[in-house]
Amino acid sequence: MKKTKTLPIPEETIEGKILLIRHKKVMLDTDLALLYEVEIRALNQAVKRNIERFPGDFMFQLTKGEYESLRSQFVTLSRH
Repeated sequence: MKKTKTLPIPEETIEGKILLIRHKKVMLDTDLALLYEVEIRALNQAVKRNIERFPGDFMFQLTKGEYESLRSQFVTLSRH
């Protein structure tokens, strides 16, 4: 079986995905899934299956208002 070499992800790429929400630095599951090259659903399932391995504040779900705010920021950024 041939192994493919995975190149390290540039630090700038990761830093660009970090957002400040609720005064915490976070990454969205969509960005993590892209970085790990897995489906979002698979990433979330893996976390739920292994939740005991993570600290209690490891993840949280955005409120509808937080989601809408982020979405509008992304739309604004994509227009520039």
